[in-house]
Amino acid sequence: MIAVIKWTWLLGAVGLGGYLLARRHHLGKPTQVIGWIVAAGAVAVGAGLVELPNLEELILNVGEALGTWTYLLVGTLAFLETGAFVGLVAPGETAVIVGGLVAGQGQISLPVLIAIVWAAAVLGDVASYTVGRRLGREFLLRHGERLKITEERLSTVESFFERRGGITILIGRFIGFVRALAPFIAGTARMPLRMFLPYDVLGAGAWAATFCVLGYVFWRSFDTLTTYVSRGLFAFGTVVAIGVGIWFLVQLRNDPERRAKVRAWLEAREDQRGWRPFVRAAGPLWRGLGRPAAAGAETAARFSWHRLTPGALGLELTTTLALLAVGGYAFYVIGDEIHHGGLTGVDATTADMLERMRGPALVDVSKVLTELGSLAVAAGLVVLTAGTEAMRRRFLNAGALVAGLVLSYAAVHIAKAAYDRPRPQGGLVETSLSAYPSGHALYAVAMLACATVLVRGGRRWAVRIGAVTIALVLVAVVGFTRVYLSVSYLTDSLGGIALGVAVWAAVASCALVLGFVRHNGSSP
Repeated sequence: MIAVIKWTWLLGAVGLGGYLLARRHHLGKPTQVIGWIVAAGAVAVGAGLVELPNLEELILNVGEALGTWTYLLVGTLAFLETGAFVGLVAPGETAVIVGGLVAGQGQISLPVLIAIVWAAAVLGDVASYTVGRRLGREFLLRHGERLKITEERLSTVESFFERRGGITILIGRFIGFVRALAPFIAGTARMPLRMFLPYDVLGAGAWAATFCVLGYVFWRSFDTLTTYVSRGLFAFGTVVAIGVGIWFLVQLRNDPERRAKVRAWLEAREDQRGWRPFVRAAGPLWRGLGRPAAAGAETAARFSWHRLTPGALGLELTTTLALLAVGGYAFYVIGDEIHHGGLTGVDATTADMLERMRGPALVDVSKVLTELGSLAVAAGLVVLTAGTEAMRRRFLNAGALVAGLVLSYAAVHIAKAAYDRPRPQGGLVETSLSAYPSGHALYAVAMLACATVLVRGGRRWAVRIGAVTIALVLVAVVGFTRVYLSVSYLTDSLGGIALGVAVWAAVASCALVLGFVRHNGSSP
């Protein structure tokens, strides 16, 4: 059903567009006839007189034939949907649902599928964003005359993405047309990547999990599922459209200048036959919007979205939530694969390669560097940083650092007891407890947390990036040394880092919300 609707829309749009283009540029009757033929074909498809290939069934058969290669197929389609604008014509959500369906049949792993779709969707969005950022604005200004895109209108779009771009990226992931174009427009509007990426990671993750799980749960009733999905997406898009309409009316009510522009735009079309009923119907609306609204404006000011803009809470909280989602899910996926016997080949290959690289001097250096991830070093660094923050009267930061260390200690012991994975044979340093996740790798993430706290605010971007980059390198070094010294597998180190990121991101999210509430509660 979804495929038929999209193909009908595509053929109709192409046919009608071709006809109108031919008339406007006087290309002659043959071209106009072709346009009418394509449009008539779309009507025949929509009426059921002509049946197009069942795209859902085709993808399903391909998925069953490919088996584990379904990962590549679905991931590629998820990437192309926004990266190459395929989502304008191809049912991206249907491909993801089919992947979940194949997982429901037991041929592939659902957690791995979600991770692949998630990563592919983010990469596609970033690719589209990059194209828009490098080519979009100049391209739109150069060729935008036919689409009535002017410098003023483009500046308006850029201003909108500066103020509302994050929520547009997040919610637009579930609206087909918006999903395919929003990253490109965000790049065109010069939305900063540091603002775009956190919202995109959250939106792509929620989208991937939703449709993969839907396919997994309803794999025995695929036709029913596609019907429900099409109706659900239509309802969701309708709700979003109504919400945007209400927001626009509120903006008109509070902004006389904008209201005057819209009124002038409609009055200029008052004599046009097609617009006349709409202009007349807008009369009562203008009278209602034009009334004083002091009380409403006061309420809007108190609960304004701008209080949750990136400068206040939105961007930082979205970033920490994105890190929490990615870290937590990566830890879960790796642990699930280990529990079911997967990824052992990767661990064995990595261990063999590092064993051939082993030398006395490098072993001695690794024994020193691996201690950067010990509990003693992590605790000392956290105490030192927390003390520095307390001296600066940043008590919330100090408390968050201590809480993060305590939760890290608890998370390590709980996870190790839950998975109880044996350690590799022939370890070169003493160890305790089980292998997964690596405690040293997890504790090493405390260096990243401390570096972020120390340079947060009041520092240049070069200093921030430099400090965080050094901390990231040290975390990676600690994880590498655990594998090199044969006390952890590669997946143990990756799982430890992922869990550490999730723990510290959760603490940071709570601290941001508490700080925001305390600040606004103390404000007059």
